[in-house]
Amino acid sequence: MTEELRLILVWLAGCALGVAFFAGLWWTVQLCLSARHPALWMIASLLVRTAMLLAGFYSLADGRWQRLLVCVLGFVTARVVVTRLALAPLKASDGP
Repeated sequence: MTEELRLILVWLAGCALGVAFFAGLWWTVQLCLSARHPALWMIASLLVRTAMLLAGFYSLADGRWQRLLVCVLGFVTARVVVTRLALAPLKASDGP
C-alpha cells in the first residue's frame, strides 16, 4: 500500500474518531438532561471519549508524526462538519 493511500485512510479514520467523539458528547448531554447525577455522567463520558480518542490517535499514528497530523486533521474536519450539521436545524427554525 502506498503512503498516500495510507494517509487517506488515516484521515478517514480520524474523521470517524471525531464523529464518534462528538456523537458521544451529544448522547451524554441528552442523558444529562434527565440524570440524577449529571456531573458524574459528564466526567465518565469525558474520560471514556478521551481514552478512545487517544488510543485511536496512538494506534493510527504508528510512531509517525505525519500520520498523527493527518489523523488530527480528520478529527478537526469531523468537528467542523458535525458542528455545521447540528446548527443547521437551528438556523432553519429561526425564520425570517
